[in-house]
Amino acid sequence: MASAKAAEYQPDPDAKEGGAITVTYKDDVSTLDPAIGYDWQNWSMIKSLFDAMMDYVPGTTELRPALAESYEISDDGTVFTFHLRKGVKFHNGREMTADDVKYSLDRVTDSKTQSPGAGFFGSIKGYDEVASGKADGLSGVEVVDPSTVKITLSRPDATFLHVMALNFASVVPHEAVEEYGADFGHHPVGTGAFKLSDWTIGQKLTFEKNADYWRDGVPYLDQITFEIGQEPIVALLRLQKGEVDIPGDGIPPAKFQEVMADPDQKARVVEGGQLQTGYITMNVTMPPFDKKEVREAVNMAINKDRIVQMINNRAIPANQPLPPSMPGYDKSFEGYAYDPEKAKAMLAEAGFADGFSTELYVMNTDPNPRIAQAIQQDLSQIGIKADIQSLAQANVIAAGGTKDQAPMIWSGGMAWIADFPDPSNFYGPILGCAGAVPGGWNWSWYCNEDLDKEAAKADSIVDPAKADERDKMWSDIYDKVMADAPWVPIFNEQRFTMKSKRMGGADNLYVDPVHIPINYDYVYVTDVQ
Repeated sequence: MASAKAAEYQPDPDAKEGGAITVTYKDDVSTLDPAIGYDWQNWSMIKSLFDAMMDYVPGTTELRPALAESYEISDDGTVFTFHLRKGVKFHNGREMTADDVKYSLDRVTDSKTQSPGAGFFGSIKGYDEVASGKADGLSGVEVVDPSTVKITLSRPDATFLHVMALNFASVVPHEAVEEYGADFGHHPVGTGAFKLSDWTIGQKLTFEKNADYWRDGVPYLDQITFEIGQEPIVALLRLQKGEVDIPGDGIPPAKFQEVMADPDQKARVVEGGQLQTGYITMNVTMPPFDKKEVREAVNMAINKDRIVQMINNRAIPANQPLPPSMPGYDKSFEGYAYDPEKAKAMLAEAGFADGFSTELYVMNTDPNPRIAQAIQQDLSQIGIKADIQSLAQANVIAAGGTKDQAPMIWSGGMAWIADFPDPSNFYGPILGCAGAVPGGWNWSWYCNEDLDKEAAKADSIVDPAKADERDKMWSDIYDKVMADAPWVPIFNEQRFTMKSKRMGGADNLYVDPVHIPINYDYVYVTDVQ
């Protein structure tokens, strides 16, 4: 069951109700359909419009029940029974029932929906049949009665409660999805704290408070306006003038030092750790990166401290896939030391005494091209000539998901922030065999079937009392990944954002590790009349 900490959470006693805020973004929002949306911009918007069975204590990674009032797990960890809250209403006024939960899980896993999150539900019985189009619904999701859902898994899955807190697990009403079809993402209907009241494409979105929200006392704000088409530097100037409350794209890199040097502006900055790792992938199916010695040499060639300095120390150097705040992070792991001379010697041993030429793909927004140039310079020191392919984000992602296209990719600006706070999430999608498929996110195309088996074994430990044992298993898996060296982990980014003087609420709501980037349900303004 949920922890005592989750049960005891008390919202801010000083919070004031009412008021409106303005948030800016450079780019328009692609979709607000929880089955489809999968970028950091729409992630927290979707969280405020929809709910799932589970959620997290605001500002933390601590699970708590949401649309499920309570749940039971069978002794073998394969049957989860969720008891729904009664009286929860969708934005269209209809009461939510267990049928809606089943419909939503069937929809997200249906291949016709084309959800990028379908694979998270792979442990539910009947998933393979639905994914392949052989079945219309998940045999493992059963409506017991209008307020009870029983979900049977085909294998024990220690991450399943986290999966049931993902946006992809949000409950949607079938009639709204059927009415709007492919355009549901522009006409979202959920049970969340806010509802969409207006969307003028290319200009703004307006959320208004859901007066019927099932959680008592929240949200505090009456309205949120998301202004689109705002350059980050302009948004910063408007924040200084009091016209903007939160710059959604954060502090522009070019202005970071100026902001931190001004006490008045620095007072508006909120810093938080995030479950993020920036890394270079090496495609292990493309020569010469099919040789482990070459990949190890690249690991020793990169000066991570210099790259961290280039981004104004907004990160800490990394030596393994997991970020330090993630369970399973191995504090004793030393990784590959920066040693260009040893790297050169290793390349010579591997038959590349004269080096070789390759390509490094990178997303074309600052500071990523500058980071790629630093990587290029480091590689040149050991004889590797890397041509930089600086492309739009979608093109880099497409290249990474094509087996023989991108020999190296700098992941910055695209990957990887945890979907949920569990060590398995840094393996399956980006290092496991399941992610090494066309269109996948395992851009190193690394597939170690023995490690996949160890990962499945770790995730079969569902007993919370054995969490430490499971974390140790994950530490060992990542140590073995690094022995194969498909990546160069570069840094773990810290998140910096700003807020206007009128914004209230704890700092961790503004760098919420799950409601990335802001937990809109619990922030408030202090100047309500």
